[in-house]
Amino acid sequence: MHFVDAKGILTANGGQCGMNIYRGCSHGCIYCDSRSKCYHFTHPFEDIEVKQNAPELLEKALKSKRKKCMIGTGAMSDPYMHCEEQLRLTRKCLEIILHYGFGAAVQTKSDRILQDIDLLDEINRSTKCVVQMTLTTYDDELCAILEPNVCNTKRRIEVLEKLRERSIPTVVWMTPILPFINDTEENVSAILKECVRVGVKGVIDFGMGLTLREGDREYYYEALDRHFPGMKHRYIQTYGNAYVLPSPNYKALTALLKKTCDEKGILTGPDEVFRYINEMPDKYPQMSLFD
Repeated sequence: MHFVDAKGILTANGGQCGMNIYRGCSHGCIYCDSRSKCYHFTHPFEDIEVKQNAPELLEKALKSKRKKCMIGTGAMSDPYMHCEEQLRLTRKCLEIILHYGFGAAVQTKSDRILQDIDLLDEINRSTKCVVQMTLTTYDDELCAILEPNVCNTKRRIEVLEKLRERSIPTVVWMTPILPFINDTEENVSAILKECVRVGVKGVIDFGMGLTLREGDREYYYEALDRHFPGMKHRYIQTYGNAYVLPSPNYKALTALLKKTCDEKGILTGPDEVFRYINEMPDKYPQMSLFD
């Protein structure tokens, strides 16, 4: 990893402000969109860029903001990758969010988030905190291939349970669903069953498939050659050079998702889930993009 002094930390996106404390990732997920060349990485993806002044930048930004909003992190780089164990920059930023009375929306695959469950609990009792956890496959052997350097699905479900015990709302990102690999009704049904059991507030899916573009595609195909011989050829034959690769089973899987969530009162569909994540409690006005 290497350290930089960033010029800014917050970006406005609808009703939420987002921040990436780190750039790059050590989790090694074979499908990671953040590897795409459009994000203009000038360093190897595993050489984590650490925005060492992130807490100072965040405090300056929140101190001057008149209206409260949700502060999101984890959209591009997981805030609980391996280096957070040592640096604790995510925790420092959460402390600042709590101090200034903002909400937090944290997206991760890692059980390291439990190191900060006390702080997340305080934020949720003070304003609002939503934790978003990615679950792509119920099969932990497959999980070890798809997401090799992070805790497995069963452990992530345990994290969701511990968050529920603290009444911290959770959302599951059930994406990507990889064609011909984890796009089965058995897999989706098993994940949804656990979502119901641990009481998640919402499930996000983007069409039961994945996206590939330059940079991401090459890394993914190399992984397919290593772990799923012949699969790369099947992808090229089926999808060519497309950006969006829907599962051949997307209609049945989408119907299964919607039926389960409707029956159990779980939010689904990106628009309504993001609306829930971005909403501040009534006593706090929504952020203005002009603040």
